[in-house]
Amino acid sequence: MTEKLTLSDAEWRERLTPEQYQILRRGGTERAFTGKYEGNKAPGLYACAGCGTPLFSSETKYNSGSGWPSYTAPVAADAVDELVDQSHGMVRTEVRCATCEGHLGHVFPDGPGPEGLRYCINSASLAFTPKD
Repeated sequence: MTEKLTLSDAEWRERLTPEQYQILRRGGTERAFTGKYEGNKAPGLYACAGCGTPLFSSETKYNSGSGWPSYTAPVAADAVDELVDQSHGMVRTEVRCATCEGHLGHVFPDGPGPEGLRYCINSASLAFTPKD
């Protein structure tokens, strides 16, 4: 079980940029094709921008054409939580960081690979560490 990180709203606002706060803590979304990691092809690890938990590897990243960084799977099954999201008149599966419960994006059943999943993640929710 993942140990949770719980901070006050003021602590989150201090820790995050305004864009990160809007996405991670308020469930916002960056505009398509505007995120800094959408076109990133460098090998490395993507962690939660809120708490540093490793979330996705460049090895599972692919160009889905959606305008957001897309991955076929998280680095570990317990790295993310998936919740039903019925906002905006749709039913989707929201993806959150399992440690800080920050909103990352959504997962859709239209991806490549054996599981057929597309984790569509906001760049602002992520921090990238290049592989040495």
